[in-house]
Amino acid sequence: MTIRTILVDDESLAIQGLKLRLEAHEDVEIVETCSNGREAIRAIKTHKPDLVFLDIQMPGFDGFSVVQGLMEVEPPLFIFCTAYSDHAIRAFEAQAVDYLMKPVDEGRLADALDRVRQRLSEKRQVQEAEKLREVLAEVAPDAMNDFAGGDGDAPAANRFEKLINIKDRGQIFRVDVDSIERIDAAGDYMCIYTADNSLILRETMKDLEKRLDPRNFQRVHRSTIVNLSQVRQVKPHTNGECFLVLESGAQVKVSRSYRDVVARFVH
Repeated sequence: MTIRTILVDDESLAIQGLKLRLEAHEDVEIVETCSNGREAIRAIKTHKPDLVFLDIQMPGFDGFSVVQGLMEVEPPLFIFCTAYSDHAIRAFEAQAVDYLMKPVDEGRLADALDRVRQRLSEKRQVQEAEKLREVLAEVAPDAMNDFAGGDGDAPAANRFEKLINIKDRGQIFRVDVDSIERIDAAGDYMCIYTADNSLILRETMKDLEKRLDPRNFQRVHRSTIVNLSQVRQVKPHTNGECFLVLESGAQVKVSRSYRDVVARFVH
């Protein structure tokens, strides 16, 4: 898998330095370099790259303006590169894969490229599955029905988030999804609990559920999601309700509407 890449920076030395570091990654193909934001938008629309390394502070048209200028097309993945740390929150809000400080550290670069490879692999798997569905729908509609229903109970694990970026108290926290114990909803805000921390995420429960593997994360109450791997005990309660005792000792009430979740532990 080749990662077709564009580099955008108004400093030629910064581009040369990034090129040198990327030489160690044989699957990265640099298809274009740009010295300003307007050039970048034209190049991205022309080449349709997989990945763009994007400087933030450029004269006239900064990195965030480049992202905004691509709203009408399918955007590539972005890694922001900058000498200033105060743009990190905006970068993650723009769904950047990563945010690298100049001069770019080789280890951080390697980690960022690993995340790019994972996202591209997931994207291509989805595209291939969609192409297969289209072919089946045309030449074998009956097989298409079997295909559509056959894997409904076993979603591929790589469709779901492994890390979640959470902006809380002016900082960005990168939370390993497996470390999440439970999630409580309060309107458009989610309280994310891990063994040693609690963080506030501005997102609806419905949207967050789509990002989590349902084989591990299940709603046990109208406003509570639990990581089933963290459950250590089931304690029956009155009226068909019960409590789940989690690894940390916290107890979560399971309402009668969601008692089928408990059946996973009973049978």
